[in-house]
Amino acid sequence: MAPPKGQKRGKGKEGADSTAPPSAPGNFPACLRFIPPSTVAISIHAKPGSKTATITDVGEEAVGVQIDAPARDGEANAALLEFISLVLGVKRRQVSITSGSKSREKVVMVEEVALEHVLDALRKAFKGQ
Repeated sequence: MAPPKGQKRGKGKEGADSTAPPSAPGNFPACLRFIPPSTVAISIHAKPGSKTATITDVGEEAVGVQIDAPARDGEANAALLEFISLVLGVKRRQVSITSGSKSREKVVMVEEVALEHVLDALRKAFKGQ
Protein backbone atom coordinates (compact mmCIF):
# COMPACT_ATOMS: atom_id res chain seq x y z
CA MET A 1 0.00 0.00 0.00
CA ALA A 2 1.29 3.52 -0.80
CA PRO A 3 2.13 5.88 2.05
CA PRO A 4 -0.25 8.79 2.66
CA LYS A 5 0.44 11.98 0.73
CA GLY A 6 3.19 14.17 2.19
CA GLN A 7 4.99 11.31 3.93
CA LYS A 8 7.88 9.21 2.78
CA ARG A 9 7.92 5.48 3.22
CA GLY A 10 9.61 4.22 6.37
CA LYS A 11 9.84 7.40 8.44
CA GLY A 12 7.00 9.54 9.62
CA LYS A 13 7.33 12.63 11.75
CA GLU A 14 8.35 10.57 14.77
CA GLY A 15 11.15 8.85 12.86
CA ALA A 16 12.62 12.15 11.65
CA ASP A 17 12.76 13.57 15.18
CA SER A 18 14.39 10.47 16.65
CA THR A 19 17.62 11.13 14.71
CA ALA A 20 17.93 14.68 16.02
CA PRO A 21 19.99 15.13 19.16
CA PRO A 22 17.89 15.28 22.30
CA SER A 23 17.10 18.79 23.43
CA ALA A 24 19.04 19.98 26.43
CA PRO A 25 17.11 19.78 29.66
CA GLY A 26 16.30 23.10 31.22
CA ASN A 27 15.93 25.02 27.94
CA PHE A 28 19.25 26.83 27.88
CA PRO A 29 19.37 30.26 26.22
CA ALA A 30 20.99 30.48 22.78
CA CYS A 31 23.78 32.66 24.18
CA LEU A 32 25.26 29.51 25.79
CA ARG A 33 26.54 26.66 23.62
CA PHE A 34 28.06 23.39 24.78
CA ILE A 35 31.09 22.21 22.83
CA PRO A 36 32.04 18.61 23.65
CA PRO A 37 33.72 17.28 25.64
CA SER A 38 33.61 20.01 28.33
CA THR A 39 33.70 23.54 26.91
CA VAL A 40 31.00 26.22 26.95
CA ALA A 41 30.85 29.17 24.54
CA ILE A 42 29.19 32.32 25.90
CA SER A 43 28.00 35.15 23.63
CA ILE A 44 28.67 38.39 25.49
CA HIS A 45 27.66 41.99 24.89
CA ALA A 46 30.40 43.94 26.71
CA LYS A 47 29.91 47.45 28.05
CA PRO A 48 33.35 48.82 29.00
CA GLY A 49 34.03 51.90 31.10
CA SER A 50 31.48 51.23 33.86
CA LYS A 51 32.03 52.00 37.54
CA THR A 52 31.67 48.36 38.56
CA ALA A 53 31.81 44.98 36.82
CA THR A 54 28.38 43.35 36.80
CA ILE A 55 26.14 41.03 34.81
CA THR A 56 23.34 43.22 33.44
CA ASP A 57 21.35 40.65 31.47
CA VAL A 58 21.18 36.95 30.74
CA GLY A 59 19.20 37.08 27.51
CA GLU A 60 18.54 34.73 24.65
CA GLU A 61 21.08 36.34 22.29
CA ALA A 62 23.83 37.47 24.67
CA VAL A 63 24.90 37.95 28.27
CA GLY A 64 25.21 41.66 29.07
CA VAL A 65 28.36 42.44 31.07
CA GLN A 66 29.48 45.84 32.33
CA ILE A 67 33.27 46.07 32.64
CA ASP A 68 35.09 48.39 35.04
CA ALA A 69 37.97 49.05 32.64
CA PRO A 70 38.32 51.32 29.60
CA ALA A 71 38.22 49.89 26.08
CA ARG A 72 41.86 50.60 25.24
CA ASP A 73 45.00 48.49 24.95
CA GLY A 74 43.10 45.31 25.82
CA GLU A 75 42.28 46.47 29.35
CA ALA A 76 38.55 45.76 29.01
CA ASN A 77 39.19 42.30 27.54
CA ALA A 78 41.53 41.37 30.40
CA ALA A 79 39.03 42.68 32.94
CA LEU A 80 36.19 40.77 31.23
CA LEU A 81 38.10 37.48 31.37
CA GLU A 82 39.01 38.04 35.02
CA PHE A 83 35.40 38.90 35.89
CA ILE A 84 33.93 35.89 34.06
CA SER A 85 36.40 33.55 35.77
CA LEU A 86 35.40 35.00 39.16
CA VAL A 87 31.66 34.70 38.46
CA LEU A 88 31.99 31.11 37.26
CA GLY A 89 34.47 30.09 39.92
CA VAL A 90 37.04 28.77 37.45
CA LYS A 91 40.73 29.47 36.93
CA ARG A 92 41.63 32.42 34.70
CA ARG A 93 43.49 30.13 32.27
CA GLN A 94 40.22 28.28 31.52
CA VAL A 95 38.63 31.43 30.04
CA SER A 96 39.51 32.96 26.65
CA ILE A 97 38.05 35.24 23.99
CA THR A 98 37.67 33.38 20.69
CA SER A 99 36.06 36.14 18.64
CA GLY A 100 35.23 39.82 18.94
CA SER A 101 38.34 41.01 20.75
CA LYS A 102 37.91 44.47 19.18
CA SER A 103 34.11 44.50 19.34
CA ARG A 104 31.46 44.76 22.02
CA GLU A 105 29.99 41.47 20.75
CA LYS A 106 32.35 38.71 21.94
CA VAL A 107 32.42 34.95 22.26
CA VAL A 108 34.13 33.70 25.41
CA MET A 109 35.10 30.04 25.77
CA VAL A 110 35.20 28.40 29.19
CA GLU A 111 36.98 25.06 29.34
CA GLU A 112 36.37 22.13 31.69
CA VAL A 113 32.97 23.30 32.90
CA ALA A 114 29.36 22.08 32.65
CA LEU A 115 26.70 24.08 30.82
CA GLU A 116 24.36 23.87 33.81
CA HIS A 117 27.06 25.32 36.10
CA VAL A 118 27.65 28.27 33.76
CA LEU A 119 23.95 29.12 33.49
CA ASP A 120 23.42 28.80 37.26
CA ALA A 121 26.44 31.00 38.05
CA LEU A 122 25.45 33.69 35.52
CA ARG A 123 21.86 33.80 36.78
CA LYS A 124 23.02 33.91 40.39
CA ALA A 125 25.37 36.84 39.63
CA PHE A 126 22.58 38.62 37.71
CA LYS A 127 19.97 38.16 40.44
CA GLY A 128 22.42 38.89 43.28
CA GLN A 129 22.75 42.58 42.36
